[in-house]
Amino acid sequence: MNKAAPYSRDVLKGSGALRTYAGPNLLQIAMPLGGLGAGNVCLNGYGGLQDFSIRNKPETSAVPDGHGNRDSAFAILHVKGRHSITRLIEGPMPPEKIYNLGTKGQGHRGGGHEGIPRFKTCSFVGQYPFGTVRLYDHDVPLEVELTGFNPFIPLDDLNSGIPCAILEYTFTNRTKKKTEFEFSYHLSHLAEGSAPDARNSRNEVIPRRGVHLFNTDPAQSETFGSASLSVIGHTPQIKAMWLRGGWFDSISALWREVSSGKFKTNDGKRSDKSISGRNGGSILVAGTLDPGEKITYPVLITWHFPNCHYIAGRVNNTEISAEDCCEDQRPDWRPYYASQWRNAREVSDKIHAEYDSLRDRTVRFKNALFTSTLPSYVLDAVSANLAILKSPTFLRQEDGNAWGWEGCFVDRGCCSGSCTHVWNYAQALPHLYPNLERTYREQELERSMDRKGHINFRSALPDGPVSHQYRAASDGQLGGIMKLYREWQISGDRNWLAKLYPLAKKSIEYCIRSWDPRGKGVLEEPHHNTYDIEFWGPDGMCSSIYIGALAAMSQMADEMQKPDEVQRYKSLSEKGAAYLDKHLFTNGYYQQKVNYRGLKDTSFAKFVKRVDRKSGEVDRLLKKEGPKYQYGTGCISDGVIGAWMARIYGIKSPQTRSKTRRTLKSIFQYNFKHDLSDHACTQRPGYALGKEPGLLLCSWPKGGKPTLPFVYSDEVWTGIEYQVASHLIEEGLLEEGLTIVKAVRDRYNGHVRNPWNEYECGNYYARALSSYALLGSLSGFRYSNVQKALWFGPRLMSPRFKTFFSAAPGFGTLTLTEKHLVIDIIEGKLLVETLYLHGKRIKLKAPVDARPNKKVTIRLTS
Repeated sequence: MNKAAPYSRDVLKGSGALRTYAGPNLLQIAMPLGGLGAGNVCLNGYGGLQDFSIRNKPETSAVPDGHGNRDSAFAILHVKGRHSITRLIEGPMPPEKIYNLGTKGQGHRGGGHEGIPRFKTCSFVGQYPFGTVRLYDHDVPLEVELTGFNPFIPLDDLNSGIPCAILEYTFTNRTKKKTEFEFSYHLSHLAEGSAPDARNSRNEVIPRRGVHLFNTDPAQSETFGSASLSVIGHTPQIKAMWLRGGWFDSISALWREVSSGKFKTNDGKRSDKSISGRNGGSILVAGTLDPGEKITYPVLITWHFPNCHYIAGRVNNTEISAEDCCEDQRPDWRPYYASQWRNAREVSDKIHAEYDSLRDRTVRFKNALFTSTLPSYVLDAVSANLAILKSPTFLRQEDGNAWGWEGCFVDRGCCSGSCTHVWNYAQALPHLYPNLERTYREQELERSMDRKGHINFRSALPDGPVSHQYRAASDGQLGGIMKLYREWQISGDRNWLAKLYPLAKKSIEYCIRSWDPRGKGVLEEPHHNTYDIEFWGPDGMCSSIYIGALAAMSQMADEMQKPDEVQRYKSLSEKGAAYLDKHLFTNGYYQQKVNYRGLKDTSFAKFVKRVDRKSGEVDRLLKKEGPKYQYGTGCISDGVIGAWMARIYGIKSPQTRSKTRRTLKSIFQYNFKHDLSDHACTQRPGYALGKEPGLLLCSWPKGGKPTLPFVYSDEVWTGIEYQVASHLIEEGLLEEGLTIVKAVRDRYNGHVRNPWNEYECGNYYARALSSYALLGSLSGFRYSNVQKALWFGPRLMSPRFKTFFSAAPGFGTLTLTEKHLVIDIIEGKLLVETLYLHGKRIKLKAPVDARPNKKVTIRLTS
């Protein structure tokens, strides 16, 4: 273990409790509540909602206050009695946000409730998809607990994709006296439409439930949509429309009513001709609690915006282009949920009808994950990044196909097209929602590849043809072949593989022709990669993916009964592995052999010949050092990423395990810093800075750092930190791997960064989904639906080891003791014909058929 590592073994291996956030550490918290590809709102650290990204594009925070000010939602508690008291059901306003309130202008269209008296203390605990806020005020006889979530059920993409947020308010009478109270919830009109002063917004009562908010915009316009507010299991009083006055009239009138106990109901129909002013709807329930008694009110917010008038990555190769549209123009695409429900009221009806089931299934998933015996910070890392799938980073089209940004800027997606080399790292979707991950493979091979085998690493939105004028991404295209193998093993669908194998062959042959024309088994020609540049000459990082892809092709060719192709790809991968060991393994790690001479691509060689004393400074520098943006003798953290992918996918890569392990030790030794105070980063230092710990993308421990190294080289990316941590654990370097994971989550402490938003180029960055791989690496879990084989072997063993797992047939938990392995299926099933424990095959008396409510115990010793 690195002598500079800041954590003791007891800290790294101890389970401990999940973090409770309080005080300054509540500042940045914003947990996404939404559906897969359906948009979201965020529950913040003090119990409010912000970041209403519900209109098929991001609306996230650039500063601690929510972006924009048109949407708001808030709850109020009014306690009756001789000395009544009324509180906004939120914790103290963080002082860092007060300045932003003063910059909101006149505040006509949003906010306005922030100045209502609040609870005095507040804390937040997150077990994604649940976030719990606890509020206390000495003057208030009721304790309040707010739990926000929306359905998250592995393998059930429909019910996990509902456009909604659920907020459960639980009130407990902590006094010795009976307490009467009124609880109200207030939601601004989330679908006012495009007309000035919201003249075409409409409000209507949902009998005995709440209010439906919609507009009369043309049915195909982007602003057409609806929202709803309701309470589940209780009959509320309903104000279907707020007072439509000017300035601050709407919120002022609401406060007067709820604080005096004189709430006024209406049916949302206009009683006069005035339709201007801020719009919204409210619900109120009255209750009485005896001493020690408690009650829960589930508040439901739904939304439905069916039309999307923007495209990305189409044939013109533009990154993203917004198009002006006529009111009757057909939308460019529609979200998947629009094919399931016609409006927000139908969404609300579904949840009211199935609430108990949806909640119970989500709780069972959460409990299965968080009762794992893994360290709490590991579960924190795995669970927190699942929020990316519920954020505006992840979209789903009406045909069911998944599509993703790399991340999200404040008001737009960042870097379009399910970018192959970024999503290479993401490991959650293929295990939790494998049918959605398979659409990525289809997208790459069927719609983003031309007849030559060139894949545009940015796919189109909506689905369709893409340009092939830009260079292919070597790591993304080759990684896609490895992931095709993964998806086949997860799904067990041979017909699906048979359909895509010929396309995969076209892809790998393009890679061989383009980057390895001499058949050395390594990428020699300049090859584009995730660092947005080309590496010239063979390097350990991209060539390790190439070797893994060749090995995957050999195994898939064997399944397709193509013996010639089996041998071709196997031989080439073995040749590449031998080349890496002989030519690139130096000083304890794989390096890059920068080269531009003797290649098919002669562009740089010709450039060098033109450079003389009269040339510019940069040109002279390049002539001296070679192509810019290389890493050469550097120790790059992605240096054996292909071996990691092969390891966790079950691909038989011939890359040498001993040298791979040695490279990983060097990566930790040289690139992990427990204190970055002395590290100079002239790129984007906000990912890790000052006294914070982090894993650098690259270092040059033996010297030779180029004057202009590859861009981002001095930065710290969580997606790569988790990739390296997972691989370290896979290779038995447990403490080193856990140290990196602990360091990441220590940086995301709520005060400086949002624990549910590991950002890179934008918020909710897809690469961070690599954290899910920690589950498999620490438990040794892998399941092949092709072989009906289960691999298991905890690397952090205790007398009793328990972990969550998810495979295409079902999900549940595995518990291992000295004598038994217990399979507990929560949903679906799991058929095991072959069991490997710590790499050793265990003889089974008969195939194991595990199903819900029927734990299967496998005896391991006689």
